[in-house]
Amino acid sequence: MFFKDVVGQENIKSRLIRSVQEQRISHAQLFSGPSGTGKLAMALAYAQYVSCKNRSETDSCGTCPSCHKYQKLAHPDLHFVFPIFNAKQFNKPVSDDFLPLWRQKVLANPYFELSDWLSHIDAGNAQGEIYERESESILRKLNLKSFESEFKVMIIWLPEKMNIACSNKLLKMIEEPPSKTLFILVTENEEGVIGTIRSRAQLVKFPFVDNQSIKNALLKIEGVDPAIIPDAVHLASGSYLKALSYLSPSDDEQFYFQKFQEMMRFAYARQVKEMIDWADEMAKIGRDKQKAFFAASLRLVREYFVSNMKRSEIVYMNRAEKDWGKKFAPFINERNIVAFADEFELAIKHISMNGNPRIVFMDTGLRMVRLIKR
Repeated sequence: MFFKDVVGQENIKSRLIRSVQEQRISHAQLFSGPSGTGKLAMALAYAQYVSCKNRSETDSCGTCPSCHKYQKLAHPDLHFVFPIFNAKQFNKPVSDDFLPLWRQKVLANPYFELSDWLSHIDAGNAQGEIYERESESILRKLNLKSFESEFKVMIIWLPEKMNIACSNKLLKMIEEPPSKTLFILVTENEEGVIGTIRSRAQLVKFPFVDNQSIKNALLKIEGVDPAIIPDAVHLASGSYLKALSYLSPSDDEQFYFQKFQEMMRFAYARQVKEMIDWADEMAKIGRDKQKAFFAASLRLVREYFVSNMKRSEIVYMNRAEKDWGKKFAPFINERNIVAFADEFELAIKHISMNGNPRIVFMDTGLRMVRLIKR
């Protein structure tokens, strides 16, 4: 991964490059920011630059043996930790057991979310987690001498998914790191990382990506219709991942929209039996996807409410959502918008607190019956 491949974030690129050139590399860094802002891509580009044998003033060379190995994510001094699940084919699995699939996913496109990763590894209803046993694997690898590079690099993607025991063991490693070790923690929920780790890592805050950088990156994609790029940039709201999803909606996004439509249709027609069947189906999709569905529903009702104001410049929906909203949006109004939002936020809270998903979906669906005709 090269710095030039990271969309936008020029200030952060300059800062990281300068730290390497001035030999002021902090041994633990926390890359924090919203989804789609390029944190993982930047971590990879930074690690490759640190290890490059012939780095330039602006990027790694791409031709030295180190760069060749980094471009395959197969450098012996590059290590990864990421959320996984207890797959039956492994006995007490760790990240290394999923490394071939991880390389495949990252090399295809380093801009993705946890739900995309879990789908890629066929996690089903399991929630991604970084288990306590992962810390033993980290310690074993980092206590080895560097094979080729000056630094051993450990990239931890979504450290907020670590359980407490693993976080505490990682803290000890960060407090007393092995010689020439670089920890890069990539988080989308800074507050979810335990405070003692946050206080010992140098924070690098990633802002939203500027519109021009997103536009330039989309124009480089082969086969993209230039006419739809302005809409994609508008919908992105600073997230390159959202811009990509506008061009090609993921299976999950299409699924959430379909289930939102079903919920609202059943509610409008007062089809209780169908709503019960719908709730049973949604109860089986896994908690991460359940929370994502309610978050998507919350976004949609807000967007449909705003669309009633005839202010297209502040509406952020793709074409399918806009088209369906031509008939549905009038049902979201000033009399029910707050109640809709409250119900979806409450559902997210209950799912997060391990509430019974069938009851949560059934209760939420029946409340839609009451709200949709206000």
